[in-house]
Amino acid sequence: MLCLGIESTAHTFGCSIVDSKGKVLSDERDVYKAPEGSGIHPREASRHHMEASADVLRQSLKTAGVSMKDIGIVGYSAGPGLGPCLRVGAVVARTVAGFYKKPLVPVNHALGHLELGAMLTGASDPLVLLVSGGHTMILAFSHGRWRVFGETLDITIGQLLDQFGRALGFASPCGGRIEQLAVQSAGRYMQLPYIVKGNDVSFSGLLTAAIKLASDRAEEVAVTDACYSLQETAFAMLAEAVERALSFTGKKEMMIVGGVAANKRLAEMLEAACSRQGAKLFVCPLKFAGDNGAQIAWTAILEYQVTKRHVKVEESFVQQSWRLDTVDISWRR
Repeated sequence: MLCLGIESTAHTFGCSIVDSKGKVLSDERDVYKAPEGSGIHPREASRHHMEASADVLRQSLKTAGVSMKDIGIVGYSAGPGLGPCLRVGAVVARTVAGFYKKPLVPVNHALGHLELGAMLTGASDPLVLLVSGGHTMILAFSHGRWRVFGETLDITIGQLLDQFGRALGFASPCGGRIEQLAVQSAGRYMQLPYIVKGNDVSFSGLLTAAIKLASDRAEEVAVTDACYSLQETAFAMLAEAVERALSFTGKKEMMIVGGVAANKRLAEMLEAACSRQGAKLFVCPLKFAGDNGAQIAWTAILEYQVTKRHVKVEESFVQQSWRLDTVDISWRR
């Protein structure tokens, strides 16, 4: 069975074709580029998605060497995400599913990150750190759902990096630029707020202090040190919370997924935490760390194969706030 997965939660419009064995036959994306110093504007991003959708879908089918007649089901990201962007993906999914009479499967975007990451890495029962622009959560599967063992109390790690980057004049997403600057630093750490409460973290005070630190120093070397200090502080907070959760749950696998999973320094810190707890670290491949249609397609396949659950076109929905720990999982034990 082949599934067409459509992703449109934020800056990325993506379409992927995935088969029931987990082979990704195509992965096509077009990303909205915000102006320098700006974040994602939902209206402008949704306009980008509308303009890009036909070409991305067409190229996805072409790359996979299939037509819509070969597709078994259509999955789409129903939330959480930016409302205008979600609606574009939903409209595309409804259109092709309705016209070609294919089952339509709504997918939780965050769940897609977890399930695709597990399939690609081979992790079977991991503690998961989901880090992206929309999420910062520590999760483990138990009794039919992914349970939260820690999360951000305010902004996410992705928002921390993006808002700090925009203060430096970068355009979202800013994580890659900040990582590059941090590597260029001489390793001069400057004290910043470090807030961990149990297994939860708080980044808003860190953001304010880091922006002030960077703005107080105009020379380039100070900017690199500010980026280095921001990363070291934020990632150490996450590593502490993850290590505590590993100790509490007794998990012997730890997996990191989401856009920030691409950061090598974060992986290094988590590797050290896992080593102390006797756990193995799994990192989602860089190509699939960010938002993509494959995460939607694979999760839709898992759902449909077990339950045959789908929605009628007229009953399909988008949900801007849709917590991962409210989703019942039928394919895990």
